[in-house]
Amino acid sequence: MGARSALVGTLLALFAAVAAGQRSASPAEIKQAEADVPRLVEVLELKPGMAVADVGAGFGAMTMVLARRLGPSSRVYATDIASVQLSVLRDMAAREHLDNVTVAEGSDRSTNLPDACCDAIFMRDVYHHFTRPGDINRSLFTALRPGGRLAIIDFEPKPGSKLPEGVASNRGGHGIPPAIVAEEVNASGLTHLQTMAQWPPDSNPAEYFLVLFRR
Repeated sequence: MGARSALVGTLLALFAAVAAGQRSASPAEIKQAEADVPRLVEVLELKPGMAVADVGAGFGAMTMVLARRLGPSSRVYATDIASVQLSVLRDMAAREHLDNVTVAEGSDRSTNLPDACCDAIFMRDVYHHFTRPGDINRSLFTALRPGGRLAIIDFEPKPGSKLPEGVASNRGGHGIPPAIVAEEVNASGLTHLQTMAQWPPDSNPAEYFLVLFRR
């Protein structure tokens, strides 16, 4: 299955889950998170006791797996802008007794994370939807502690794909080129460290890229 076909399938599954009143991450989402989190921990140089934010956390599979891995002395912020997802995230944290998870409602202009709260931040399938990336990127900068890391995981647009409503036309369609991610986030004051053209590194075919920054 091609990258875009896989993405369409994921989005359709998400919409179906919302319509059906899904109240937790699916077994497939959790399985994928269990495979991806160890790689992300390495890239972000996370250790038990650190604070990390999952921006655009959705139904919380990554949040849950990461909170368990980093342990009770850590702090995992889970943000989203949709009321359904926020409710699911809160229910998940309570049901799984994850007292180290804090759920926060974001907006189109800000993560709404506390200043200097995080040693690391990551987002997956989120950045290409931003209609005010400059505002969000400044918010990310403010939320990171000095030396903190930011990982943006996203996909390149397929030629001819439909541009999401409200986003800049330089995206080239549904998705975003990694060079534009690097340029925009650099403008916020964060330093571009690395672009991984294939994420996860052993994925085949490559569906996503990862762009890494440091404050």
